[in-house]
Amino acid sequence: MSRPKPPQFEKTKIVAENRRARFEYFIETVYEAGIALTGTEVKSLRFGEGSIAEAYAEVRDEQAWLVNANIPEFSHGNRFNHEPKRPRKLLLHEREINKLHGAVAREGMTLVPLTVYFNSRGRAKVELALAKGKKAHDKRDTIRERDWKREQGRILRDRN
Repeated sequence: MSRPKPPQFEKTKIVAENRRARFEYFIETVYEAGIALTGTEVKSLRFGEGSIAEAYAEVRDEQAWLVNANIPEFSHGNRFNHEPKRPRKLLLHEREINKLHGAVAREGMTLVPLTVYFNSRGRAKVELALAKGKKAHDKRDTIRERDWKREQGRILRDRN
């Protein structure tokens, strides 16, 4: 039985994407969270700079934090520029934070950021997934399935 598709959020401009996360993890549920950013961080993101390749989220002191996300310093920023890899607070409802904390603590799940984007109102958001890590054989199955889909596309294209 296949898993239900997570709801799609309204994304107008995707800034950073963690493409490896869907390969490394089984995605259970997806949440949309705001990020508490400084002015120069927002400007850097608007220029399309930023990376969440090695980033993860954690819940501590009843708050959610995005750790190890890299938003480089703004080129025209002065002494008020930000630190590139500082932990950033994620803006979620208390009920969602408690649910995430429970899943991470009890079920051994991980909080993985999938994308950083701007919504239609111009607010920076993070698509945060509650995920379970894949074993090596699961990754091999994913590769096999991806290759078969690619081969299927070639066969169908050559037939027409």
